[in-house]
Amino acid sequence: MSSNSKLLQLSVIVSALGFFVDVYDLLLFAIVRKSSLAALGLSPAAILEEGELLISIQMVGMLLGGIFFGVVGDRKGRLQVLFGSIFLYSIANLLNGMVTDLSTYRVLRFVAGFGLAGELGAGLTLVSEQLPKEKRSMAAGIIAGFGVLGVAFSFLIKQYFDWRICFYIGGVLGLLLLALRVRVYESKLFKDVQHSTVGRGNFLLFFTNGNRFLRYLRCILMGLPVWYIIGVLVTFSDQFGQAFGISGIDPGTAMVALYLGIGLGNLLISWLSDYLQSRKKAYFLFVAFTLFFVALFFLQEGGTTRTFYWLCFGMGVGAGFNMVYLTMGVEQFGTNLRATAAISIPNMVRGALPLILILFRWLRELSGNYLKGALFTGVLLFVLAIIAAWQIRESYGRDLDFLEE
Repeated sequence: MSSNSKLLQLSVIVSALGFFVDVYDLLLFAIVRKSSLAALGLSPAAILEEGELLISIQMVGMLLGGIFFGVVGDRKGRLQVLFGSIFLYSIANLLNGMVTDLSTYRVLRFVAGFGLAGELGAGLTLVSEQLPKEKRSMAAGIIAGFGVLGVAFSFLIKQYFDWRICFYIGGVLGLLLLALRVRVYESKLFKDVQHSTVGRGNFLLFFTNGNRFLRYLRCILMGLPVWYIIGVLVTFSDQFGQAFGISGIDPGTAMVALYLGIGLGNLLISWLSDYLQSRKKAYFLFVAFTLFFVALFFLQEGGTTRTFYWLCFGMGVGAGFNMVYLTMGVEQFGTNLRATAAISIPNMVRGALPLILILFRWLRELSGNYLKGALFTGVLLFVLAIIAAWQIRESYGRDLDFLEE
């Protein structure tokens, strides 16, 4: 194997490990939400309210971090993002293990979210620009598929360690990954435009051209159902369990089941995209699969905990379509705006979670029913996603050596 091939493999491995750490932290809070907030003296009712607030704060941090690191990725390089984001996240997580009050907890969740924002998009951009187009799908599938194992690791760690130690472990993992990235090299496509006069990393350019704005918006809308499933149906799965008359639902176990499904789904949809030679066809097939399991989720009144977790796994397999909108975020835009798009799009999707929670809260109050509020929220988001995917341009196999005017 040539040294160049080994370096390319290293880029994929390091990007996959980066997403692993990303998911570890992102879902760690969902797993330690109750225990950490109870340790700070909150009542069960306050834990639910504060839990929604903290996850919203973290997602806002990711949204703003996505914009910031996206601009940095196009102006200073993809590697600068991979170094800076993981360093900021690591420090925030180490400090998060020391919190003794809610105000500090909120600040550090924001900082950790801001830091993690650059991980996935920068890694996918770097690998997509380095690899031949025929290997792009599988590389993205490996990165996303392996990365989601971070939630299983966080759940396993929680079984043996206090919630504070779990945050310390996340910080140490980030610092170890930082050391591993020293041997990764920058994208040639970025180097080719680095010293040119073309404008790079201008976030406002997404809003100065109608076609470009619609491409950007459609990529975001395509990903919203994934975070509806993660941030509503599974994060608060204990509440849904009560509504269904199923006792003993553990949100951590439900989250692990979901993410194991997403990992498998990421790999399957990568293969399917190559087989069909189409991102869009694979996306629609997986959305249909997801809708089937979401429907079963809402029809499980009086069911069992085992069935509940299996349905979470099934929704996760279908939600593997997140790999499509992530990859399209790379392929839809030119080199001078590619990192800005690829990094900000997944964080716009994540950052939309507070709005999804507000919508969910409004609809459940309007309908007077917890389950109806969740169902109506999901219907709206899936309809928007399907319309966006129908209208977006197919990007499978597209040459990435082009610029945005």
